Amino acid sequence: MVSAGLVPAGPVSFLDGVRLVDHHCHSVVDGPLDRAGFEALLTEGPGPARGTSSFDSALGFSVRRWCAPALDLPAHAAADDYLARRTELGPEEVTRRFLGGAGVGALFVDHGFAADGLLPPASLGTAAGAPVGEVVRLEAVAEALADAGVDAGGYGEALRDAVAARTAPSADPLPVACKSVLAYRAGLDVDPARPEPGEVARAADGWLRRRAATGEPLRDPVLLRHGLWTGLDTGLPLQMHTGFGDPDEDLHRANPALLVGLARLVEPLGVPLMLLHCYPYHREAAWLAQAFAVVHVDVGLAVPYIGARAATIIAELLELAPYGKVLYSSDAFGLPELHLLGALRFRSALGGLLEHLCATDELAPADAERVATMIGTENARRVYGRMPA
Repeated sequence: MVSAGLVPAGPVSFLDGVRLVDHHCHSVVDGPLDRAGFEALLTEGPGPARGTSSFDSALGFSVRRWCAPALDLPAHAAADDYLARRTELGPEEVTRRFLGGAGVGALFVDHGFAADGLLPPASLGTAAGAPVGEVVRLEAVAEALADAGVDAGGYGEALRDAVAARTAPSADPLPVACKSVLAYRAGLDVDPARPEPGEVARAADGWLRRRAATGEPLRDPVLLRHGLWTGLDTGLPLQMHTGFGDPDEDLHRANPALLVGLARLVEPLGVPLMLLHCYPYHREAAWLAQAFAVVHVDVGLAVPYIGARAATIIAELLELAPYGKVLYSSDAFGLPELHLLGALRFRSALGGLLEHLCATDELAPADAERVATMIGTENARRVYGRMPA
């Protein structure tokens, strides 16, 4: 349950007792942050423009309103006072307060991006008082394999072996899903078909040479497709970034509607496709979730970023998306505040929507309770199957 005093005013009773499964998040900075470092983590860009502040945004004002009380400050505390109190308490206590206040029952952590300087997943789980499962980032596995000196001819099979090892049920933390950042690396409008072994070997030859010379990240569409299908072959749910993100991405190529070809190929296999974030294309994602049994959706990254407007996008997602296909995620990265804000805004937005539907006699209260539990925890537990203990 979210700590008393940290819940936004308004009807959230349907979510108040639900310990959320955060099916996609990241760890937090393991150390102190100065103002510049903190503000850089309040935006998907490199930091605020010259002469401006990241606190002057929906997310920044949310931090001052909803996170300040967790640090024993008044709501709307000034940014300088907030940062001073944060420094006074220290990173460990700040992380404990925000992660503990989020009220999560499990965290599925992608630790394959910018992991240096972040808390290890086990420590994140300790702060949250919740078990941790690992989301295996396929591109990170491929890049580690390249750096270990794999040869082009053996790349395809070596990646399959590496992913199989990383996703084995004996691994610690327990692997619960694979993930691809295809949207960043090449765009979602690539040919979705599984590439032939010869294509993979030829593409690997070129990329491995370039990586050895320049450190080039994995961007080759053939190798990215091979990674996708390697992940699908594990049978674990495949998470895919869609919608907005940092400046490395061409947003129009991250529209989840571009995944319809992949969804058609995966539908007969029955492997869940988990479309992350989706905003501002959440209505397109909702259609995919209705049209394909394997597709599931969230609006994770957007919820803390757009503040009070989170209620609007959750309502728009649920216009068409089946309620059994919608999950919760925070996509929190770097700042423990984002773990709290993601959960707090989600509870307020979904709880308020369900309360409205009950007040207008569109839902019976018993059905609203059931939907809150489905979206908050049960859908994730059903779809993923593997749950960390």
